[in-house]
Amino acid sequence: MQMFYKERLKIIREENEILQTQLAKKLNITKSAYCRYENELDIMPLKHLIATCDYLNVSIDYIFGFTNDGYKYENKEINTIESGKRLKELRKELKFTQDKLADNLNVARTIISKYEKGEYLIATHTLYDICKKYKISADYLLGRIDEPKYLK
Repeated sequence: MQMFYKERLKIIREENEILQTQLAKKLNITKSAYCRYENELDIMPLKHLIATCDYLNVSIDYIFGFTNDGYKYENKEINTIESGKRLKELRKELKFTQDKLADNLNVARTIISKYEKGEYLIATHTLYDICKKYKISADYLLGRIDEPKYLK
C-alpha cells in the first residue's frame, strides 16, 4: 500500500537540514529502517510517524499530503481513549456499523472495536485510509488538535 508521505518527509527533513541518521537516532531505529520508511518500502509505525512530526514540527495531515498547511500545534500526547471516541463519533456520523466500517477499510471488525475502546492505537495505514476516504483530519482523529475536524 502506498501512503504518499515520502516526498514530504524528505523535503521537510532536508529543509531542516536533518540527516536520515539524525532522525533514525531520534526514533531509536537504524538508518536503514528509517530509509525504508522514507522511501515507503515499509509503512512507518504511527508512534514513529508521530515522533517524526513532533521533531520536524509539522502535522500528520501535512506529511500525509492532506493539507498544504503544515500548521504548528501543541504536541499533544496521543490519547487512545480520545482517539477511540472520535473514531466512534465519525462512524456514527457516517451511520456505519463497526462491520460496515471494517469492510470499507478492509480490516476485521474486532480491530475497529479495539480502536474505539482505546485498546489499540490506530495503525498508520488504517489511519491514512480513514482520513483519505472520509476527509477527516488525522491530527483531529488522534486528538492532537481540536480543529479543523474535516479536510477540504
